[in-house]
Amino acid sequence: MTGLGRALVLAGLVMTGPALAQDPLHTVLEFSDLSGWADDDHDAALRTFIDTCSDMRDPDWRALCGVARDQTSGRAFFELFFRPVMIEDGNPGLFTGYFEPELDGSRRATPRFRYPVYAMPPEARLTDLWLPRRDIETSGVMQGRGLEIAWVDDPVELFFLQVQGSGRIRMPDGQMIRVGYAGKNGHEYRSVGLELVRRGVYDQHQVSAEVIKNWVRRNGEEGLDLLRHNDSYVFFREVSHVPANKGPLGAMNRSITTLRTIAVDPAFVPLGAPVWIEKAGADPMHRLMIAQDTGSAIKGAQRADIFFGTGDAAGRLAGTLKDPGRMVVLMPIQRAYALLAEGAE
Repeated sequence: MTGLGRALVLAGLVMTGPALAQDPLHTVLEFSDLSGWADDDHDAALRTFIDTCSDMRDPDWRALCGVARDQTSGRAFFELFFRPVMIEDGNPGLFTGYFEPELDGSRRATPRFRYPVYAMPPEARLTDLWLPRRDIETSGVMQGRGLEIAWVDDPVELFFLQVQGSGRIRMPDGQMIRVGYAGKNGHEYRSVGLELVRRGVYDQHQVSAEVIKNWVRRNGEEGLDLLRHNDSYVFFREVSHVPANKGPLGAMNRSITTLRTIAVDPAFVPLGAPVWIEKAGADPMHRLMIAQDTGSAIKGAQRADIFFGTGDAAGRLAGTLKDPGRMVVLMPIQRAYALLAEGAE
C-alpha cells in the first residue's frame, strides 16, 4: 500500500516528513523498558512476522526466520534472539492510521457505475512525469483502450482509493475484486484539504477526510474540480488472487494484518522487522507490530502508520488517529550491538 497517514496528508494535517537524519541515534534497551510488553499477544506477532520474514534478504534476518517457524512461544523467541533498539532522528514520534477501502462497483459501465478504475497505460511507464489528473479524467486519452479494471459509483471514494493505494470493489452480485497499486503519473501530491483552507472554506483544524468527502459531494462540478487540484494520479492492478479473508498486499507483496502491520520509513526500519509501539492519545496502544508496509507520508525514524483493516469502520478508526508516542525496533542481537558500536565510532 502507499500509507490515513495517507488521508491525513490528503486533509493537509500531516507534513510529508523530515529530511533523513545523517546519523540517527541508536540506543539498545531491555525488554523490561518496554511498557506493557508482558501483556501483549506475542504469538500473534510471531505469526505475522513469519508471513513476510522469508522475503528478508539479510543473512541475520533469514537465519532467524528459519528458527521462527519452529517456535512454540512467541515471547520466548523475541526475547531470546532480539534486542530492542530505539532509533531516533531528532523528530518526535507520530502515529497515524490507514485502512483498505471498500467501494461498490461493476465490471461494466452503467448509469450508476460510471467512474473508471484504471490500469496503468504503457506510455505512463516510460516517463517520470505523465499527464496530470485533470487531463487523465477529462481529455479522453484513456477511453477506448480497455484499461478499465472496473467502474465505481462515487468519484470521491475513488479519489480516496488512490490515496490509500489499494482496496476492494463489491460487484452487484456480491463478488469482491481487489485492486492494488500499480504506479502513478509522477506528479507531486497536492493537498485538497489545504486548498479548502486556502480558499477560506474551512480553518485547518476543521479539515478531515470526512469533511472533504462531504464538501465535494455537496458541490457537484466544483467538488470534482477541487479533487483535480491534486495533479497526482494512481493506477491499479487487479490482485483478486489474494483471498478475501486476507489483508491487502503491502510493500513486501504479502498480505498485511489488521492491527499487527505498520507502515514505516525503510530508511530507518528494515521491512519485515518487529517493532514495539507505545502509542499515546485517547486510546493508547502498546503492542508488537511488524513493519510490512511503506507510505509516501511515512518519513522518519519515529513515524508509523497503523493498519486498521478493511471497510468503513476501519476507515473511521484510522481517520481519527494522530497520536504521539515512540517505536522501538527489535533487531537480531548481533545486529543491535553492531549498530551501537557503529554509533560510538
